[in-house]
Amino acid sequence: MSERHTHNVRGDEAGARLDVLLGQLDILPSRSAAQRLLEGGYVRVNGEIASKRHIVRAGERIDVYPAEAEETTLEAESIPLDIRFEDAHLIVLSKPAGLVVHPARGHATGTLVHALLGHTADLGTQAGEGRPGIVHRLDKDTSGLMMVAKDDWTQVALSDALRLRNIERRYVTLVHGYIAPDTGIIDAPLGRNPKDRMRMAVSDHASAKQSVTTFRVLERFAAGRFDDGYSLVECKLYTGRTHQIRVHMRYIDHPVVGDPLYGRNHPKADLGLGRQFLHAYRIAFDHPGTGERIDLTDPLPPELAERLLALEPESMGRTAAGDEVVPVVMGL
Repeated sequence: MSERHTHNVRGDEAGARLDVLLGQLDILPSRSAAQRLLEGGYVRVNGEIASKRHIVRAGERIDVYPAEAEETTLEAESIPLDIRFEDAHLIVLSKPAGLVVHPARGHATGTLVHALLGHTADLGTQAGEGRPGIVHRLDKDTSGLMMVAKDDWTQVALSDALRLRNIERRYVTLVHGYIAPDTGIIDAPLGRNPKDRMRMAVSDHASAKQSVTTFRVLERFAAGRFDDGYSLVECKLYTGRTHQIRVHMRYIDHPVVGDPLYGRNHPKADLGLGRQFLHAYRIAFDHPGTGERIDLTDPLPPELAERLLALEPESMGRTAAGDEVVPVVMGL
């Protein structure tokens, strides 16, 4: 939130605690964010600084002021980058799990942006001051291929290509359960979870955005002692919403293995993973400057490849798509 927001309490909201109500509004990501603003004196009810325990009444005016921005340090840092393609216009790199893409609350340093600044001074500025070069992002614990723009024109061109669905992005994920059909499409709009603003959810709210994911099953694995089996799946994004694949797979009752937000949270069924089994293994697009077709693949990182190899005795066989994709993601 970058400016003051005013909310007039409706009759159906009366009787709620102020921090609970604020956490349910679109202006704040969570109840804890609301509590921080309340503790800092950034929330007023009818002009008076309010307590988080205040019980709201119909007709009250709530003013929420932006907190002072957390200072971020955009300085070059010596963080290794796994670059797969680079020229004067753009970079394609493989992001490891655990690396945050750009500075945010709690991650003022040590991000991919800081690593990029340590690699080159030439980065696009069109995504905002804290996101030089960034065209799209991956979740902190999702690994794989990402594009970075080294100038403004390329950054705009790649962003437009994403919006027009002219960039092919494919992910491989291991999910819980047996997916019967070999292919499928999940067309379900996503918005903020009204009960937990840090999560996304399938929603029919007017603010929810169209979200489309297609998938192909690559291989299925029989149930074991601690699980109901697994399916190795390739997902293709037609939109790029926050947590899209993770929420869509949860929506069809096949959550991503190891996913701390939307998963089963059972250590043995999650194969002991400390991250979600989700990897952006392929990206393909026409270079906006040269017209060259860029088509790159990235094998699974060792911690994911090892878990997949350990499941081999339980394999129920690969599909035709699996015969095509699995050797690529296993680096064979």
